[in-house]
Amino acid sequence: MDKPISLSMKEYLIRTLAVKMMVSEKTIEAVINHQFNSANEAMKMHNTVEISGFGKFTFNYKKAVKKMEKMLSQQQLFQSRIDDPKLSEQRRATETVKLNNVIHNINILKPKLYEFQTNLGGLEEQHDSTISSEGPDQDNE
Repeated sequence: MDKPISLSMKEYLIRTLAVKMMVSEKTIEAVINHQFNSANEAMKMHNTVEISGFGKFTFNYKKAVKKMEKMLSQQQLFQSRIDDPKLSEQRRATETVKLNNVIHNINILKPKLYEFQTNLGGLEEQHDSTISSEGPDQDNE
Protein backbone atom coordinates (compact mmCIF):
# COMPACT_ATOMS: atom_id res chain seq x y z
CA MET A 1 0.00 0.00 0.00
CA ASP A 2 1.49 3.34 -1.08
CA LYS A 3 1.33 6.40 1.15
CA PRO A 4 -1.27 8.93 -0.02
CA ILE A 5 0.12 12.41 -0.65
CA SER A 6 -2.49 13.92 1.68
CA LEU A 7 -1.15 12.00 4.72
CA SER A 8 2.01 12.77 6.65
CA MET A 9 4.38 9.86 7.17
CA LYS A 10 3.40 9.73 10.84
CA GLU A 11 -0.34 9.58 10.04
CA TYR A 12 0.30 6.91 7.42
CA LEU A 13 2.34 4.85 9.86
CA ILE A 14 -0.34 5.14 12.55
CA ARG A 15 -3.17 4.11 10.21
CA THR A 16 -1.22 1.23 8.67
CA LEU A 17 -0.19 -0.19 12.05
CA ALA A 18 -3.67 0.26 13.52
CA VAL A 19 -5.20 -1.75 10.67
CA LYS A 20 -2.55 -4.49 10.66
CA MET A 21 -2.46 -4.91 14.43
CA MET A 22 -6.19 -4.27 15.00
CA VAL A 23 -5.40 -1.68 17.68
CA SER A 24 -6.92 1.77 18.02
CA GLU A 25 -5.18 4.65 16.26
CA LYS A 26 -4.95 6.57 19.56
CA THR A 27 -2.96 3.74 21.15
CA ILE A 28 -0.62 3.48 18.18
CA GLU A 29 -0.19 7.27 18.13
CA ALA A 30 0.68 7.30 21.85
CA VAL A 31 3.33 4.61 21.33
CA ILE A 32 4.83 6.37 18.29
CA ASN A 33 4.90 9.73 20.09
CA HIS A 34 6.60 8.12 23.08
CA GLN A 35 9.21 6.45 20.87
CA PHE A 36 10.03 9.63 18.95
CA ASN A 37 10.18 11.70 22.14
CA SER A 38 12.51 9.12 23.72
CA ALA A 39 14.72 9.08 20.63
CA ASN A 40 14.82 12.89 20.63
CA GLU A 41 15.84 12.97 24.30
CA ALA A 42 18.52 10.31 23.72
CA MET A 43 19.90 12.34 20.84
CA LYS A 44 20.04 15.45 23.02
CA MET A 45 21.75 13.65 25.89
CA HIS A 46 24.14 11.33 24.07
CA ASN A 47 24.48 12.76 20.53
CA THR A 48 23.54 9.34 19.20
CA VAL A 49 20.50 7.10 18.95
CA GLU A 50 20.08 3.64 17.49
CA ILE A 51 16.70 2.53 16.18
CA SER A 52 16.38 -1.16 15.45
CA GLY A 53 15.72 -1.72 11.78
CA PHE A 54 16.65 1.87 10.85
CA GLY A 55 20.25 2.18 11.98
CA LYS A 56 22.36 4.41 14.20
CA PHE A 57 22.08 8.18 14.01
CA THR A 58 24.88 10.37 15.37
CA PHE A 59 25.51 14.08 15.63
CA ASN A 60 28.45 14.90 13.36
CA TYR A 61 30.28 17.83 14.97
CA LYS A 62 32.51 18.56 11.95
CA LYS A 63 29.55 18.74 9.57
CA ALA A 64 27.68 20.91 12.06
CA VAL A 65 30.60 23.36 12.24
CA LYS A 66 30.73 23.58 8.43
CA LYS A 67 26.96 24.05 8.28
CA MET A 68 27.16 26.79 10.91
CA GLU A 69 29.89 28.58 8.93
CA LYS A 70 27.77 28.37 5.78
CA MET A 71 24.68 29.70 7.57
CA LEU A 72 26.66 32.59 9.09
CA SER A 73 27.92 33.59 5.65
CA GLN A 74 24.35 33.32 4.28
CA GLN A 75 23.17 35.52 7.13
CA GLN A 76 25.70 38.20 6.15
CA LEU A 77 24.75 37.89 2.48
CA PHE A 78 21.01 38.22 3.10
CA GLN A 79 21.56 41.13 5.50
CA SER A 80 23.71 42.97 2.94
CA ARG A 81 21.04 42.42 0.28
CA ILE A 82 18.32 43.74 2.60
CA ASP A 83 20.42 46.83 3.38
CA ASP A 84 20.76 47.64 -0.35
CA PRO A 85 18.63 50.76 -1.00
CA LYS A 86 18.13 49.81 -4.66
CA LEU A 87 16.32 46.59 -3.78
CA SER A 88 12.58 46.41 -4.55
CA GLU A 89 10.19 45.91 -1.65
CA GLN A 90 9.06 42.52 -2.96
CA ARG A 91 12.65 41.31 -3.22
CA ARG A 92 13.45 42.80 0.23
CA ALA A 93 10.54 40.81 1.71
CA THR A 94 11.85 37.62 0.09
CA GLU A 95 15.36 38.24 1.41
CA THR A 96 13.94 38.98 4.88
CA VAL A 97 12.14 35.62 4.93
CA LYS A 98 15.38 33.88 3.89
CA LEU A 99 17.31 35.77 6.58
CA ASN A 100 14.77 34.82 9.25
CA ASN A 101 14.97 31.15 8.22
CA VAL A 102 18.78 31.19 8.43
CA ILE A 103 18.69 32.91 11.84
CA HIS A 104 16.16 30.32 13.07
CA ASN A 105 18.41 27.45 11.89
CA ILE A 106 21.47 29.07 13.49
CA ASN A 107 19.59 29.33 16.79
CA ILE A 108 18.68 25.64 16.58
CA LEU A 109 22.23 24.49 15.83
CA LYS A 110 24.11 26.84 18.17
CA PRO A 111 23.16 25.13 21.47
CA LYS A 112 24.03 21.73 20.04
CA LEU A 113 27.50 22.90 19.01
CA TYR A 114 28.08 24.55 22.37
CA GLU A 115 26.79 21.48 24.24
CA PHE A 116 29.04 19.21 22.21
CA GLN A 117 32.13 21.24 23.14
CA THR A 118 31.34 21.08 26.84
CA ASN A 119 30.14 17.47 26.79
CA LEU A 120 32.49 15.28 28.81
CA GLY A 121 31.29 12.08 27.19
CA GLY A 122 29.21 10.98 30.14
CA LEU A 123 32.01 11.50 32.64
CA GLU A 124 31.53 13.58 35.72
CA GLU A 125 33.84 16.48 36.42
CA GLN A 126 36.56 15.53 38.86
CA HIS A 127 36.43 17.20 42.24
CA ASP A 128 39.57 19.12 43.18
CA SER A 129 40.86 17.20 46.21
CA THR A 130 43.24 20.01 47.19
CA ILE A 131 40.29 22.17 48.26
CA SER A 132 38.71 21.12 51.52
CA SER A 133 35.61 22.64 53.03
CA GLU A 134 35.39 20.50 56.11
CA GLY A 135 37.59 19.20 58.88
CA PRO A 136 39.70 20.67 61.67
CA ASP A 137 42.39 22.07 59.36
CA GLN A 138 40.35 25.15 58.46
CA ASP A 139 41.53 28.53 59.67
CA ASN A 140 38.82 30.40 61.53
CA GLU A 141 40.37 33.87 61.61
